[in-house]
Amino acid sequence: MPLPDAVGGWFVAAVALAVLSFLSLPFLGLVVSTPWHALSLQRGDLDAAGVSVMYTLVAVFIVVVLGTPLAWLLARRTFRCKWLAEVLILLPLLTPPLAMGLLLSIVFGPYGIVGQWVGRSGVSLTNTASAFVLAQVYAGAPYYVVAARAAFEGVPRELEHMSLTLGQSPWRTFVRITLPLARLGIGAGIALAWVRGLGEFGVVLIIAYYPQGIPVKLWVNLQDTGMSAVYPLLWLFFTIGLPVPVLFGMLSRRRAIASR
Repeated sequence: MPLPDAVGGWFVAAVALAVLSFLSLPFLGLVVSTPWHALSLQRGDLDAAGVSVMYTLVAVFIVVVLGTPLAWLLARRTFRCKWLAEVLILLPLLTPPLAMGLLLSIVFGPYGIVGQWVGRSGVSLTNTASAFVLAQVYAGAPYYVVAARAAFEGVPRELEHMSLTLGQSPWRTFVRITLPLARLGIGAGIALAWVRGLGEFGVVLIIAYYPQGIPVKLWVNLQDTGMSAVYPLLWLFFTIGLPVPVLFGMLSRRRAIASR
């Protein structure tokens, strides 16, 4: 190997190591500062974990069911005002979470246009389970749509055209060709939606303070007791949240190795 290539390789490795070390500092600090000998959950922590897991699963299901057709449409079709659809997907990504919560409360709150309308049927979209799921859908949907769209765009159109010319319907082509080839990208989108929904604080704080999920309970523990009450719930959060993205990451690496 020529010397310049070797030097360049070492430089890239050094930069990558420096970046990874920098990103790991807060979590290394968590490991060091956690009072392991006195680690115990506070009252209501397990309930908050149950709320986060249950409603995040519901929110991710809604995101996948409604976001997949939208992602496919953006990836495979050209239509008038497509740019507007792309802007509407990017807007929640650009909006600060706290501001997003305020915007949702304006529309879905008890005095909002939608809030008043659904309130007539006895449904409240503030400080309820429905509001919690609503906040998580807004938090996770844009990430899923962006990832799923990229996954669909990565599927060769020639394979879809071949399936259609062989007499397969568009739906069967989507299920048998497009979806399997895009599954890892879609899986990454699901993982992103899961992580964003599970860890969302700003939006939930405004529109769905109750029922309390893990992020809000972390804030409550910090305010009521201090840092000592934060560590156990924080570790519980990582225990719950990490398996999904780690699993999809392992599947992605396995496919990459198998395709070599």
